[in-house]
Amino acid sequence: MERNVSVRTPESVSFYYELAGLGSRFLAVSVDFVIQVTVGLAIFLIAAWTESAIFGSKWSVVVLAIVVLAAFVLFTGYFVAFEVWWNGQTPGKRLIGIRVVRDGGYPITFMDSVIRNLVRAIEAPLMYVPSIASALLSPENKRLGDLAAGTIVVRHRDFEVADSSRWARNDEQADAAAAAIPGTDQLTDEEIALARRYVDRSTMLSPLAARETAAKIASAIRPRLGAAAARYDDHELLVRIALRDGRR
Repeated sequence: MERNVSVRTPESVSFYYELAGLGSRFLAVSVDFVIQVTVGLAIFLIAAWTESAIFGSKWSVVVLAIVVLAAFVLFTGYFVAFEVWWNGQTPGKRLIGIRVVRDGGYPITFMDSVIRNLVRAIEAPLMYVPSIASALLSPENKRLGDLAAGTIVVRHRDFEVADSSRWARNDEQADAAAAAIPGTDQLTDEEIALARRYVDRSTMLSPLAARETAAKIASAIRPRLGAAAARYDDHELLVRIALRDGRR
């Protein structure tokens, strides 16, 4: 069953995202599991060859400890490394088209990923049965790791970055104009992220909804900018802020 979530920002702007279902999440973790097993098998074979070549047929405590540590890092650190590196995606999630984000719709942080994947160490041995129950009962399809970390898994198309440059009449002029707006360097990461999320999703909104959303966001940002910002309408101002931020 498809579920959606509404994310409301401090500026009273709402964005709607389609949550990833159990089926897509299962397929994603299956792909990741195949990759992990393949890499793990390769590590085991290398360790076995090393043990045979150096210590003979009897496994040493050192090599055994290394194998156990490598397995733990592989099956836990794999998810953390990719989710941080690929902005909430693992190879499996990227293939299926889903992404992990924080509850507010912002990119996942290192600690968020660590928490949600440490819980995976409890879920996996139980065949993810507790997680399936949790996801079915949760309005936001959250497994236990998501509940602990404050994250959700959404369909990737909701986070596909639109090509902001197509909105500008001229890229160089847009960069110069954004640089000429006093105060843009003092905008917070949340304000810039909000502008970029609007640009990413503006093509999915009706003209009226886009104008209303742009007006709400711009009204929260304009007071921090100079008089030069007045020359741009709400939409163009947000596009130029997003464009400049993407080229730093």
